[in-house]
Amino acid sequence: MTTMVNGPHILHDRLVAQPRPTGLALAPDGTRLILSVQALDSEGTRYVSELWEVDPAGERDPRKVPGSQQGDSAPAFKADGTLLFLSDREFGESDAAQGPSLWSLSEDGEAERIAHHPGGTRAFTAAARSGTLACTAALLPGAEDVRTHADLLRRRRRAGVSAVLYEEPEGSDGAELGPAEPHTLVLGRDAPPVDAGGQGQAGAGGMALSPDGSLVAYTRAPTGAAPDTNTVVIADATTGVQRHTLSRPGHQYYSPVFTADGARLICERQQEETYEAEWQVTLVAFDPISGEETDLLPDFDNWPWPGRAICSPVPGDTTLWFTGDEQGHRPVFRRDADGTVTRLTASGAYASLCVTPDGSTLYALRSTLDSPHHVVRLDATKADQDPAPLRTPGDLGHLPGTLTEVHTTGDDGFALRGWLVLPEGATAEDPAPLLVLPHGGPQGSWSDWPWLWNPWPFAARGYAVLLPDPALSSGYGQHMQERGRGQYGGRPYHDVIALTDAALARADLDPTRTALAGWSYGGYLANRTATRTDRFRALVSHAGLWNLESFQGATDMHAYFRKIFGDPRIRRERYDADSPHLDAAKLTTPMLIVHGGEDSRVPASQSRELRHDLQRQGVPVRFLYFPDESHGIEAPNHLRLLYETVLNFLDHHILGAQWRRPELL
Repeated sequence: MTTMVNGPHILHDRLVAQPRPTGLALAPDGTRLILSVQALDSEGTRYVSELWEVDPAGERDPRKVPGSQQGDSAPAFKADGTLLFLSDREFGESDAAQGPSLWSLSEDGEAERIAHHPGGTRAFTAAARSGTLACTAALLPGAEDVRTHADLLRRRRRAGVSAVLYEEPEGSDGAELGPAEPHTLVLGRDAPPVDAGGQGQAGAGGMALSPDGSLVAYTRAPTGAAPDTNTVVIADATTGVQRHTLSRPGHQYYSPVFTADGARLICERQQEETYEAEWQVTLVAFDPISGEETDLLPDFDNWPWPGRAICSPVPGDTTLWFTGDEQGHRPVFRRDADGTVTRLTASGAYASLCVTPDGSTLYALRSTLDSPHHVVRLDATKADQDPAPLRTPGDLGHLPGTLTEVHTTGDDGFALRGWLVLPEGATAEDPAPLLVLPHGGPQGSWSDWPWLWNPWPFAARGYAVLLPDPALSSGYGQHMQERGRGQYGGRPYHDVIALTDAALARADLDPTRTALAGWSYGGYLANRTATRTDRFRALVSHAGLWNLESFQGATDMHAYFRKIFGDPRIRRERYDADSPHLDAAKLTTPMLIVHGGEDSRVPASQSRELRHDLQRQGVPVRFLYFPDESHGIEAPNHLRLLYETVLNFLDHHILGAQWRRPELL
């Protein structure tokens, strides 16, 4: 079997250099379609945002938006068709321009800064039928308004102070936040911004304006007193006075959006997993006047997640569209006024939906596991259609293999499936080695194109790659959550092994040359595998959980994980059953560990503990450490090093090749 070796044009180099489409914005009249793209900067050492214009008709090549610069991001349109975006481009001020400002850009390329907040603007939104704008920007404790915030910020900088004083119980993400709190600010052209209220230290910036600009809605993050409950706030956009605060114990709301007539506020509602209940997601509608809440998808067995629902732009029409995982895809769904849900696409994963002014056409980003993200056009009503592709920046070129599926059943009879990438040249006479790659989450699915832990660099090196969706994966109905609840390292692990066995029943795969790797929850499954079986020749754990007890007290989501596992001093059973470190004496398989030093989700101490346990057991271990990366890998050259190191590690242990230390390490 022919395999590729390291060289200047290997696939993971092309993958890292590929432009990454991230979002779409459609002009109110439907004539302009703006695409945000992450691309390499001039030095090739980081990704920066660019704005491109895509032809909605698909006839012209995409072009960079005239007057845009690298670093421009988050495009959106005002009601009058003016293009808005965030950018930290220079404005000729000395202090300032620290953090992104809100800019406008005319069609002939003339840029104008229309709002600046000291410290930067995090997000913004525009009313559909008025000139009202709102943004998320932070205010320091003690700041009464933007002016006093600017003064405090300037004094802290001059004094060299970065300290944070926490006085309230922390919410789920409080450990690394502060001191400033995100606020929802309604912008006035000739008046100071109106403060509609704080979003909490962990405020995510989710907000919406009613079409006429009279109301602003946003979400306020959970507090330490109620870490599993956030609040939807609806406020008067002119005065900032709050009209409603809406919440439900044990639930969190995301991605608010008003209907075209402003009569309802649509939100995604999540009930996160607890010790007693599984995770659930639905869409709900709030009445802005009464606050009454209605579940819009009571009979929809999958989730409207991930993604953001969009509403019909036609006043009085309550149609909405959303995306959600389903059997290894992420279709577009349409919900009609009578509650009927229709699947509009049968294959692929969709994101960043936009709808034309008459509600007849959708634009979206589409990807699959064998095709990077590109822009497509869809009929807004037709079921199970094939969308029309539009010309999109970037071309990864030929992928070295094919994509197929693997099916089997779990130990409870539940139907399981996963994707299988087969490298070119794999035959019964020359079977390919197999890499098993469980996804992160655990709520998630192998449905869209990944940039981190992409399977194709491994296929280019001759490996088949199994992408299993085990228990707790999304897109397989609520029962998939029920069967995995409380079994973090139980049924999901057994499902991965069952799918591995099913894949290895193929004659073109070699059952004697196998490895397993994973990131985040997938890294945890790699660690769990290390203590359960010696069937794999090598394991790779990237940002994986090892000691669930120490992890639960150190992660930035400590309240979330405490709900799942319980208090380790009172409820030991899940820690005893699912924490791999308790079985460290069973470690035998060589491991590569990968971790970022600034990871607050899964602190790097988890990997250090694992490394120490492997060393004590005399098991070969290498530790690839990125001091300034967080939970994922952001820097392009770090991503190159990740692929190169993992590939060389697998070649050494699976193929018997000599170990090659990457040159820059």
